[in-house]
Amino acid sequence: MLITQQQLQNHANSIQMVVFDIDGVFTDGRIYLNHLGEETKAFNVRDGHGVRMLIHYGIRVAVLSGRKSAAVEVRMRELGVSDVLQGHADKKTAFNKLINDKNISAQSVAFVGDDIIDVQAMQLAGLAIAVADAHDWVKQHADHITHANGGHGAVREVCELILAAKGLLDTALNYNLQ
Repeated sequence: MLITQQQLQNHANSIQMVVFDIDGVFTDGRIYLNHLGEETKAFNVRDGHGVRMLIHYGIRVAVLSGRKSAAVEVRMRELGVSDVLQGHADKKTAFNKLINDKNISAQSVAFVGDDIIDVQAMQLAGLAIAVADAHDWVKQHADHITHANGGHGAVREVCELILAAKGLLDTALNYNLQ
């Protein structure tokens, strides 16, 4: 169900909010547990800067995860992401509640996922994106597939795709040079 490059640009230009899964999108999908059972995650710093760029230019960012993790709360707070929905195995219902609460149409939302739990939300979104190493079945339901794997720049790639479609990428990339 991949769309043409022109359709991708048109959809990306209309995006007002990007909703990301966490495990397998923001991370490489691995979960690290120490001897006390405490969980840690590795986040890509460039992905984080991409999220900050989206927020800076007025594009809303949310995360929607089937699992709960204190590490996610901390990282999203650092990035300025206030819509952090965790512990939602039913992503369709959580996605609908989020867009209704924000009074935003599903067509103006991009959803980025990697596994079968993400497909229902992807089907509702105006732009469905799978990361490069997503499950093959998920890729079949995506409008676009990133070049980068989850946890290895896929989030940044999506952020730059949206900013480029809106004509904001050059300004965003040169922001610190001015």
